[in-house]
Amino acid sequence: MRFTRYSKWTGLDAGSISLEELLDRLSDFLLQSGFDDPYSRYWNEADRNLESLSEAIRRALVEEGLLSDEELEQLADDEGNIDAKAMAELIDRLIERLIEEGYLRMDREVSDANSQPARGQGKTAKPIERSIKFELTDKGIDFLGYKTLKELIGSLGKSALGRHDTSHLSTGVEASEAARPYLFGDTLNLDVNATLASAIQREGLGVPINLEYKDLMVSQSEYQSSCATVLMLDCSHSMILYGEDRFTPAKRVAMALTHLIRTQYPGDSLSVVLFHDSAEEIPLSALARAQVGPYHTNTREGLRLARKILARQSKDMRQIIMITDGKPSAMTLEDGRIYKNPFGLDPMILKETFKEVAQCRRSQIMINTFMLADDHYLIEFVKKVTEICRGKAYFTSTLTLGQYILMDYMKRRTTRIH
Repeated sequence: MRFTRYSKWTGLDAGSISLEELLDRLSDFLLQSGFDDPYSRYWNEADRNLESLSEAIRRALVEEGLLSDEELEQLADDEGNIDAKAMAELIDRLIERLIEEGYLRMDREVSDANSQPARGQGKTAKPIERSIKFELTDKGIDFLGYKTLKELIGSLGKSALGRHDTSHLSTGVEASEAARPYLFGDTLNLDVNATLASAIQREGLGVPINLEYKDLMVSQSEYQSSCATVLMLDCSHSMILYGEDRFTPAKRVAMALTHLIRTQYPGDSLSVVLFHDSAEEIPLSALARAQVGPYHTNTREGLRLARKILARQSKDMRQIIMITDGKPSAMTLEDGRIYKNPFGLDPMILKETFKEVAQCRRSQIMINTFMLADDHYLIEFVKKVTEICRGKAYFTSTLTLGQYILMDYMKRRTTRIH
């Protein structure tokens, strides 16, 4: 792929525009879930080509205030209108910077020898091929996750993050509890003051101080558990219907959780499962491209897959975070066929779904449900799930979804489920 190289540029310097601010403005476009064209998945996935990216960048520059009035004046022609050629050149340079900095990459099928920028003074290369597709890199996803996490943490009023606190105490490095006598097998995190005080109390003040085994005191810290989490995202078609995009906020939460775990809870793990007519695990790198489709809601299959993933994890805590807006309306039969019933709560589907919830409970897996709807029959379904697995249920909106999930993840004091 070739980028246009101009012999002279007297207008706005593309290097002066912050790529981070640009990506922040483009986040809705980059993470779109099909809301703008809710029936696109019936035919083909929405094109992710450079033409659509260029238009999104143009809107960010002109309509969303990324460029100041003075900067827009530098792009204007003699009549005061934005010069189309100058704007196209600026957008080309910004796309090139996004690729060079590792936030975007081109489709592998077009990554050939022609992908190198043209070099040379005063030469013009072939313009960008607008039909070429692009995708977010891991760096781009991580940046958007960081931005989402920062916004959510700010809304919670927190400036620092801790780890998962439990009621179990251990002799770690960070002391936060009263000292206690040393026991065989403890980490020798010696509390010097308490140890000396014990010896002095026993023998009185004198030199040298005679220390005995029973004088050894160690500092206690809260036992910081590790946690394996499967984030179950409902991608049935209802997630973008009824005038609201519910899937994109769920994707943002997943990316924020990923960044939180990577930076604050390195011992934790996060997997993502999409459930619809069936269910599948997707890599976190594919999350930004995930879209909803004309699917029913096979909650049972999603829980079954999540349980299998967690069975491979040797963590202190294992949990499922399920984000959904609809009732279970499908289930996979023993022969692999999908049984569907979108009308009401089907007794057979409910029975098999509750069986899977009970199996998660027996496997010591907690299920926390975040429901993006408040219909009466959905409330009863979620209440039953919560009762069986002894988890939690939150009835929330897309605006508070991320706050609730992060609060639950960071603040929850959890003991092992027996």
